[in-house]
Formats: sequence, structure tokens, C-alpha cells
Amino acid sequence: MTTLTTRRGPQFARLLGVGHYRPERVVTNVELCTIMDSSDEWIRERSGIIERRWAAPDESVVDMATIAAQNALTASGISAEQIGLVLCATVTHPFQTPSAAVEIAERLGARAAGATDLSAACAGFAFGIGLADAIVRAGTSEYVLVVGVEKLTDFVDPADRSTGFIFADGAGAAVVGPSDVAAIGPTVWGGDGSQTEAIILDPDWVTHRQRVAEDPNAPWPRLQMLGQAVFRWAVGEIPGVARQAMEAAGVTPDDIDVFIPHQANMRITDAMVRALKFPERTVIARDVATTGNTSGASIPLAMSRMIEAGEITSGQTALLVGFGAGLSYAAQVVTIP
Repeated sequence: MTTLTTRRGPQFARLLGVGHYRPERVVTNVELCTIMDSSDEWIRERSGIIERRWAAPDESVVDMATIAAQNALTASGISAEQIGLVLCATVTHPFQTPSAAVEIAERLGARAAGATDLSAACAGFAFGIGLADAIVRAGTSEYVLVVGVEKLTDFVDPADRSTGFIFADGAGAAVVGPSDVAAIGPTVWGGDGSQTEAIILDPDWVTHRQRVAEDPNAPWPRLQMLGQAVFRWAVGEIPGVARQAMEAAGVTPDDIDVFIPHQANMRITDAMVRALKFPERTVIARDVATTGNTSGASIPLAMSRMIEAGEITSGQTALLVGFGAGLSYAAQVVTIP
């Protein structure tokens, strides 16, 4: 048997810098209710959302991701040429191929980097951090760029009372690289494939093609969600995932300075905070109030904004938890860059 040469990377990895991009257009509940049969009070009560950001019609997933990624590179002090891999967590890049990641890499000037997309919806960024941590420590790439980006307004009917007020657009990114100390805990991830129908694109692309063949004006596929089923799953199962991630990292809720769950719904965040019993000093990300649910973008977007606003600081210990369509989840404890 031939003995192969392998690489050996650093013992530890860390987040070196984060960045974000929020579209310019702010859409309030009041404005949305001119399209949807609802009210500001009803939307706030059910989601905690006050306003959200919508991308411009000609603004793409790649456009938004590139800005967030460049901001993350600037914050980390790493050049695009040093990036060995670009991972893009998205489910709204409207092309089967090429990937959004390879276009992002080209725009940044990271032409020597590998690039691929991740499809884990709202858990995508946390999946990406888990992969980046392993890739850096394996020595495969010294620096990995992880991007979470969504343009959900391309796939949501703004008049739909089940989804129109929840989903929005945005991008966030992080650079992961070598560390002298442990700064990314083990990733706990998984999924419940028995509930794939809870969040779907309806119709699927094959069915849509068939419908267009019969009727050229067939409606564009739209995101559909069984809100109560997702809510019950999130508040019932995800606190346990968060505890597993803390146990894997050797910390307790008392050690958590910052909690950044996927920004799905304020009621879900509140339920998780109650279940996990964090100390009063723990800073809780509640960006959903002003950004809406940006799926794979929500965790890095919230983290970057909180750093920029001075709400959290470098060196603090943060718990990240992503969860959503699949139904899938991923969580890890990290050190704020």
C-alpha cells in the first residue's frame, strides 16, 4: 500500500473578522400592510418585526454577498489573494450553476480559491463555520471566507400573510483562519428529514417547468411555510441543540456573553432565552426587529452590526445557533473577533 502525504494545519481556528450588507430600502409594517391584509400590531405581536430591508430589483445575491465579504476581509486584515476557499450559504441564488461562491470569489479577486455554495437555509452560516473550522485545522486552506446571503423577496409573495411579513434580504460574512487558542467550539449539527414539508419552495422547479409548458403565465415558485409547525419544532428542540454545543465547548450558560440565534422570530428567541437561562449580562441578538428574517444571512449580519454598534466586543464568548428549512440545525460557541 502506498503511503500518502497529508497536510497538518494549526490546532485551532477562529473568526478573524466579520462584515455585513443591508439593502437601502426600509419597508415598515405600515407600508407592507398596503400590500398585505394585516396590521402593524398583528405583525409585531406574532414576529416582533417592525421593519425589514428589501434589495433593489436589480440587486443580486452576488452583489450583496460581495460587499459583505469585502467588509469582512477589511475587518480581518486578510487579502482576497490569501483566501483558500469561499463558502456561500444561500438558498436564493437563482441559478443552478455556476455557484454564487465562484462569482463572489472572482469579484473579490480570490481567483486561486476553491468556491462552493451550501444549501442549509437558515442554518447555512453555522454549517459554514463548522466546515471552515475543520478545513483550516486540517491544513487544506489557511483562510476560509464564509458568506451567508439571501434575496428572499425574489421568492416570497408580499401579500402572503404566512410569509410576506417575515422574510427579507441581506448578507453577512466572516473570515476564518488559524488561532493560537481555541476560539471555535465543536459544531453540533443535524436535521429532521421527516419535516421537509414544513418549509418548501412551491412548486418545485420540475413542476414549474411542466406548468409553464401548459401555461406560459404560470406563477413563479414561492416560499411556503407551516409557521406553527416550525415554531413548535424550534422552541421544543433547538434549546437542546444549544446546550449540546455549549457542553461540547466546555462552557455553561453563565459563560455566554453573547447569544446570536438565527433571527427567525422574536417569540422564538424569547422562548430560547427563557429555556437556556442565561445570566442578565448576556447580550441577546434581536436584529429581527429591524431586519426581518434573512435566513442564512441573519447570524453574521447580526454579529457584524452588533460589533459595529459597540454592543459586543472582541474576545467575548458567543453562542451561535442556526435552524430552519430541512428541518436542519447547526450550533457552535465562538470567540467574537
